[in-house]
Amino acid sequence: MENFDIAVIGSGPGGYVAAIRSAQLGYKTVIIEKYDTLGGTCTNVGCIPTKALLDSSHHYAEASHQFRDHGIKLETLAVDFPQMYKRKSEVVSKNTSGLDYLMSKNKITRLKGTASFINNSLIKVTDGDQIIEINAGNYIIATGSKPSSIPGVEIDKKRIITSTEALSLKERPKSMVIIGGGVIGVEMASIFSRIGTQVTILEYADHLIAGMDHELGKSLQKTMKKEGVDIRLGQTVYKTETSGSSAKVFFKDKNNEDHELEAEYVLVAVGRSPYTSGLGLENTGIQMDDRGFIKVDEKRKTSVSHIYAIGDVVGGAMLAHKAEEEGVLVAETINGQKRHIHYDRIPSVVYTWPEVASVGFSEEYLKKNNISYHVGKFPFSASARARASMDTEGFAKVLVDPKYGEILGVHIIGARAADLIAQAVIAQEYEVTAEDMFRISYAHPTYSEALKEAYLIASGQGAINI
Repeated sequence: MENFDIAVIGSGPGGYVAAIRSAQLGYKTVIIEKYDTLGGTCTNVGCIPTKALLDSSHHYAEASHQFRDHGIKLETLAVDFPQMYKRKSEVVSKNTSGLDYLMSKNKITRLKGTASFINNSLIKVTDGDQIIEINAGNYIIATGSKPSSIPGVEIDKKRIITSTEALSLKERPKSMVIIGGGVIGVEMASIFSRIGTQVTILEYADHLIAGMDHELGKSLQKTMKKEGVDIRLGQTVYKTETSGSSAKVFFKDKNNEDHELEAEYVLVAVGRSPYTSGLGLENTGIQMDDRGFIKVDEKRKTSVSHIYAIGDVVGGAMLAHKAEEEGVLVAETINGQKRHIHYDRIPSVVYTWPEVASVGFSEEYLKKNNISYHVGKFPFSASARARASMDTEGFAKVLVDPKYGEILGVHIIGARAADLIAQAVIAQEYEVTAEDMFRISYAHPTYSEALKEAYLIASGQGAINI
């Protein structure tokens, strides 16, 4: 039996950050991962490879549609699909190698295998025929999530696939139906539609990215339609079928009329569910809710006092950076520190182009809860920087308390929105007012000026710059 102060189960963003912070605080730490590489879904088959392909396909789209206007002529232009995927794999490899280095640098013990609780105090780690028992003062469960499906849709990983399989395709698909118009669905649609795949999105809700401010989804829908994506909202998928070289999707529209579509692949992007299989939670006092998420308190402590859980496995926003914050929170809580996370100040980002980013309350939430607000909205089409780069799609929208100028929510669809949203997170975290935000100096010309103008408008003044 081996003894540790802290044992982390799972090496995704939540797990590896928890392990590193624990080691930095002086704890003897072990991280347990069943796969050969560290990094979990995000690094290996999620955030990182997806963004690599999104960037590659975006460069191709720019070369196809904008280079001539920039005065750049190309005699021939083609997608080298194997090279695109090779570069994606190289990006992943560099990130996983970086994690290996961090484990070594921080003297964290790394064990390969599947961890399972024997009881509240012990776990066993199984790797083939080898079994190691671990005793730790504290445990951090960071096992993440897996793709979900819906009744009538069976993922065979051949023709009916998830984003995981989509990141390992050998050839460019000719056609694809994506079930789900959330973050994963629209990002996958962007990747493949840009490189010539005929893409159809079937979304149950009346908006794309329905969990965000609805104006963002409406604007994104217009852009994606112009790019050739067939978007069908209010659709209920109830069955799929496969043949050797294609798959069919059966669905009902808003009028309850039946339809079917056939494509080379059907990609299921209807959300993710917590991954707890094989953890042996039944041998502990840990409680779970009716959806299979582990129940935790505000410090991410389970019903067993020395066992914590973080990230996707506890529900809430399924975001890598949310899991990272929780990893630090737990390590510092074990250390006796009084850290706190404001969950309403964690930003959400969609890496389409234009990018979409949001923090705080949506306009729909404020209306539903009868909260007074002023809106400031400034289009990227009026931004000098956006015109210069030919990135004029989208807008910056701020929601401000009319009495004190508190920033209630910030919603951006536009170039580099993923980076711009950090400014709004700082403003909310430190309760900076809209007036404070428009009185500071912004470099000109920059995309960030769109936010300054939006703050001005929300505060009752007109825009003053382009």
